[in-house]
Amino acid sequence: MVNYYSADYILPVSDKPIQGGVIGVDNNGEIIGVYEPNAKEISDKSISRHKGIITPGFINSHCHLELSHLKGKLPKGIGLIPFIESVIKERGASDEEIERAMEKADQDMKASGIVAVGDIVNKSLSKNIKRQSALHYHTFVEILCFDPEKAQEAFREGLTLCEEFDKLPSSITPHAPYSVCKEIFRFLKQLHNPEGNLLSIHNQESEEENKFYRYKSGGFVDFYNKLNRNIDFFKAQARDSIQTIVPLLPKKQPVMFVHNTYTNMKDIYFVDRFGGKVTWCLCPNANLYIENRLPKIDIFLNQDSPIVLGTDSLASNDKLCILSELITLHEHFPYLNLENTIKWATINGATFFGINDRFGSIEKGKKPGLNLITNTSGLKINKDSQVTPLF
Repeated sequence: MVNYYSADYILPVSDKPIQGGVIGVDNNGEIIGVYEPNAKEISDKSISRHKGIITPGFINSHCHLELSHLKGKLPKGIGLIPFIESVIKERGASDEEIERAMEKADQDMKASGIVAVGDIVNKSLSKNIKRQSALHYHTFVEILCFDPEKAQEAFREGLTLCEEFDKLPSSITPHAPYSVCKEIFRFLKQLHNPEGNLLSIHNQESEEENKFYRYKSGGFVDFYNKLNRNIDFFKAQARDSIQTIVPLLPKKQPVMFVHNTYTNMKDIYFVDRFGGKVTWCLCPNANLYIENRLPKIDIFLNQDSPIVLGTDSLASNDKLCILSELITLHEHFPYLNLENTIKWATINGATFFGINDRFGSIEKGKKPGLNLITNTSGLKINKDSQVTPLF
């Protein structure tokens, strides 16, 4: 059986918007055709017509499912370092509590039209949830180790944890420049196929990170002093953090830099000259929650490197909803075009995760899921817009 759906606009992503277009979908969710409103193939079909915009299912490129139990527990606008300290203090909970929160977050993401997720983990608790989920997950096993003497042990532990996600897409990744020593990057290069190991690195969420790398001063020096960690080995680099770590990556390494709240144009130019396979991930609601600041969106536009969207965690966001991230972007940057930003929410993430043969665009033969965005005006969304999966 084939079901036919129509709306004021179809955003296939792979092609131009179709006003009043129609999509044919079989019982398995596979697209069997995308049609103009007066196409002969659908002249005698029963069509479910809607007000609003139909898009492919969303890709949440950056999430921390493990922190879902911290929803509403951390204050807003306190800055990155106090936020990290709060997470360390509050994240302790029973496995049962964490699993219940993760299950609910997984269900809520599905209800908000998300079909695939890039998820950061520090343990294997989410494994069974991911196996049973209707969502596609890529799991990033996060390594945190700023002590060169402990780097080999930390890397081995990361590999072991990654193996626990057997038969589920996964990779090991450094957490952030301020929390990973150079030795970890050296071990990453020694992997059998480093280019096949997707990386997701938190980048420049705070100006303190740049101060730390430029001058070895600021909040991260105090942070490590509080933890009683000796960082005498670390030397000021006289340049931003991203400019220091990019040359440490394999040339063809697919890497997603996440947040980028304090990334500047010089950083962008440096990354472009390096010639790696870089994707920029924006998590606007989390940026506002933690630092009360958004990245300089303009510097990421018209660049060769693609942009994707993430929600971060419920420790730093009120909900895991990609439409909510789009609404925030369009409210703060009204010149943005939905036809472009919907690519950030769909095909760009699908391409990074290597699942664009199924997800990311409304094309014949794909099973991308269909989202209906309502309370729209033409091809514009607003604070009242809502999303509902059509199946």
